[in-house]
Amino acid sequence: MALWAIAACSIPANAGFGSGGVNAPEQRNKPYLILISIDGFRWDYQDLFETPALDRLAARGVRAESLQPVFPTLTFPNHYSIATGLYPAEHGIVANDFPDPDSDDWYMHKRAKIVRQGRWYGGEPIWVAAERNGMVSAAFFWIGTEADIQGIKPTYWHKFDANVPARRRVRQVLKWLEMPVETRPHLITLYFEHVDMNTHKHGVGSKESINEIKRVDRYLGTLLDGIDKLPHSKDVYIILVSDHGQSGYDRDAKILSLDKFLNLDGISIVEGGTYAYLFFDEKNPIRAEQIRDDINAVWRHGRAWLSDEAPKNWHINGESGFPDVIVQPDPHFGVVSGRDKSHILNLGSHGWDPSFKDMHGIFIAAGPRLPEGEMIGIIENVDIYPLMMEILEISLTTPIDGDPDKLTHLLMPR
Repeated sequence: MALWAIAACSIPANAGFGSGGVNAPEQRNKPYLILISIDGFRWDYQDLFETPALDRLAARGVRAESLQPVFPTLTFPNHYSIATGLYPAEHGIVANDFPDPDSDDWYMHKRAKIVRQGRWYGGEPIWVAAERNGMVSAAFFWIGTEADIQGIKPTYWHKFDANVPARRRVRQVLKWLEMPVETRPHLITLYFEHVDMNTHKHGVGSKESINEIKRVDRYLGTLLDGIDKLPHSKDVYIILVSDHGQSGYDRDAKILSLDKFLNLDGISIVEGGTYAYLFFDEKNPIRAEQIRDDINAVWRHGRAWLSDEAPKNWHINGESGFPDVIVQPDPHFGVVSGRDKSHILNLGSHGWDPSFKDMHGIFIAAGPRLPEGEMIGIIENVDIYPLMMEILEISLTTPIDGDPDKLTHLLMPR
């Protein structure tokens, strides 16, 4: 049986915790919020390609010039920052893969058993906040929704399975919104990985990438049509985001190969071509400094940093679980641990500095209290959390890094 068939279970996931699958009486008249992510959808794709559904959504609400991701510009840290309003140094998901500083275990994004362990996830993600306040939530994929965080999961959730057709995901969201008011989820997450996957493989602007952009846009159109038919459609908000953008390598760029001039024994390396994160098996500050200096002495298209000296806009420090040495190429340049790793250099990629505009994603928000057709400037993704809490009419009681007023001021009075 396909994993998607297991997910929309009729038995609430939080029996004894959270909402217990039933909205508290005081929550039943609250608005509904759908948080949608199109992975890897760059800030300018909407203008470069035909996206009638995104245009329709933007005309109904607020669109940002771009959505700046957190460092590192990878899928797992950014999705969880959107969900918590925290930088990775505070919520703990500092990369897609990273070691536990207190054990020999590793968080690895492709290990389902690991990503379902709540111990890795700090902060209070939006679905936990909703459930803790007696509000039913549902997730058709989102980083962290498979884990017991503070002992709570969304009432309805799915194990990630890329084979689940996008149309089924949309259909399930509409079914959730058609449930009786007592059990109808007020918060729903929805995730599409298709643009990211095809752009990695074929490159930005490729026929395959553009086809996926148009296809996901059609799914969004189906969702909007379905929402418009609901009797409570005027109570539904949509926030559409992406975790990061995409770009490519300079064809003439020489890729830095670390093993050509470094001894990498005793170092675990997490790499993606656009970055290399060096975790020392045993802490050795002197060796870390030497490796940093050796890289910077020969490299003119990037830089190596110790975690505690990294740029301020990365919002990290030496005690936050980040690598001992961060090797960060300049935009369009790359780094690998060895020559045999050239296969990781995808035609389309991300992981460069978050200030590089190609790494920026999209932000569109529409709903009854938001203005129509308004354009705002660049925003950070940690600023979305307070807006979601305000839409759901839940008090913000946990510490966040986002600006509580950055987006909430857009909401008209109730």
